Amino acid sequence: MADQMTSNEIDVLELKQRLDRGETLAIIDVREPHEYQICRIAGAVLMPMRELPSRVNELDPAAELIVHCRSGVRSGNAVLWLRSQGFTRARNLTGGILEWIDKVDPSQPKY
Repeated sequence: MADQMTSNEIDVLELKQRLDRGETLAIIDVREPHEYQICRIAGAVLMPMRELPSRVNELDPAAELIVHCRSGVRSGNAVLWLRSQGFTRARNLTGGILEWIDKVDPSQPKY
């Protein structure tokens, strides 16, 4: 397994374990506001993809950022962009919110 500081990805079960341990992680949701209203990971900050370039200054380059979307495609692109901007600890949540619902929180609706 790749070192967590260099790996571009994290799976939902690892994220859940780390949250349960009380680790401080910045969870960034790059979906649209209407998607965020349907389901969300508690504590995630909504920062739609289109707003990311203008809001990147709100993020701490030293923090571990866990970026997610619906299925992992948009967030994967966001992580590549963030890393190109010096956010070396940005990681994509594989499978996105859909996988989170499947494996962690099935009480939330899917779309």
